Amino acid sequence: MLLTPAVAFVDLVLAVHILAVVIAFGVVFTYPLLFAAARRMDPRVLPWLLRTRQTTGRYLVNPGLLIVVLAGIYLATDEHQWKAFYVQWGIGAAIVIGALEGALITSRAGRLAGVAEHDLASSAVPAGGRRTSATWSTKFSSGFRVLSLAGIALQLIVIVTVFLMAAHASA
Repeated sequence: MLLTPAVAFVDLVLAVHILAVVIAFGVVFTYPLLFAAARRMDPRVLPWLLRTRQTTGRYLVNPGLLIVVLAGIYLATDEHQWKAFYVQWGIGAAIVIGALEGALITSRAGRLAGVAEHDLASSAVPAGGRRTSATWSTKFSSGFRVLSLAGIALQLIVIVTVFLMAAHASA
């Protein structure tokens, strides 16, 4: 009597691939809302939130990207899809996401946390007090703008990549 597994290994790898995308990149879509709310409701949480963004990048987004890439390599090899556009796009997307997250977003978030602490200390914003964007230092405002644009680029790459993968799956 031959036993067959309930789930093929390739299906398990596909599930890990999808879960890694959801877990690693789902959080990056919440940051614009969190940062906007923090800036309006209580700017004193911005340093903490920026450090949280840095920690999330190091311990969730980057390791998740590694799992996505490893699972994607297995899937592309198993399905002999290395020449397919969606696989080539996925490789390029992983490189750009890794560069954006590792070299720009994670490091900038940590530096901006220090700048935000300095700005807040120099203005003594009370608990629950509001601080307009015009009262943040130029260093913080320009750095935060770059961080936000990099985050938007990362989000767009993830969205396009998911659409390309879904289009392949439905084909």
